[in-house]
Amino acid sequence: MRVTSKSNSMLLRKALLGGAAVASIGIAAWTALRARRAERDFPPLGQFIDVDGVRLHYFDEGDGPIVVLLHGNLVTVQDYFASGMFDRLTARHRVIAFDRPGFGHSSRPRDRLWTPQAQAALIQRALQKLGLPDAVIVGHSLGCLVATAMALDPKMDIRGLTLISGYFYPTPRADVAISAPAAIPVLGDVMRYTVSPIVARMMYDRTIDAMFAPRAVPDSFHTYVPREPVLRPSQMRATAEDAAYMIPAAASMSERYGEIDVPVRIFAGSDDKIADPESQSGRLSKAIRQSVLSVVQGSGHMVHYDDSGRIGDAIEAMAL
Repeated sequence: MRVTSKSNSMLLRKALLGGAAVASIGIAAWTALRARRAERDFPPLGQFIDVDGVRLHYFDEGDGPIVVLLHGNLVTVQDYFASGMFDRLTARHRVIAFDRPGFGHSSRPRDRLWTPQAQAALIQRALQKLGLPDAVIVGHSLGCLVATAMALDPKMDIRGLTLISGYFYPTPRADVAISAPAAIPVLGDVMRYTVSPIVARMMYDRTIDAMFAPRAVPDSFHTYVPREPVLRPSQMRATAEDAAYMIPAAASMSERYGEIDVPVRIFAGSDDKIADPESQSGRLSKAIRQSVLSVVQGSGHMVHYDDSGRIGDAIEAMAL
């Protein structure tokens, strides 16, 4: 009886493992199919430039003083279209808006660590290749770390910074703990084709709601930033890696913010639950003496949707 019971247990275990393997293969195939479909349904609408082995997707529109837009984590360059900022700024400026590495239609080679500092160096070289010095750099959320890294680089010629809902100082973050495992080599690759897409789909609406809270998510966001491209394994890798690098980058740069010597405008939402306005934007404004802080009452993390007019005015004044 003991031998029979042990044999049955082993057979059951093998059956369960086999079933799990088949299910994983099926989920991976389904995930790859949806990713290909997303890339077919939402093709690139901008231009491409090759810089240091990276194929960067970007938009270049308008005439006048140069403004560069850097989006946050999870989203793409289309976030600036959804908020109305891109169209507003192109009326009087030449606007360059990039998909950061791994987001949207930009590539993200595995031959280097894509820290905010590395991304800043890449954007700097892209601007040099385009012949575009003396720009106002605009960052939202994690894009603010890339923007501040550019300002701290003595080789970078910029006119000013506009920082929106930024993360600047190392603090514990729940989103980092949740997403970081998907950035681990090998394990992360398996997760992004099996477990992560399922979990991400379950959490997607809640995540977007938290970004816009206490305001409702505008229809324009879903129009310009559709869900399927965001949930591709390639972009999930970029999102996870950026989240993992965020705290170390803030720790390494935070002692140098006082070195920034260009005009800085800082915007934050009073009810931002993603990047606390007081401990992040408020603290930064004290570290940079020539900065001006504006806290938008009743707004959350996506403050550029709620107060695009005042933010646009600040960018325009800085670019003159």
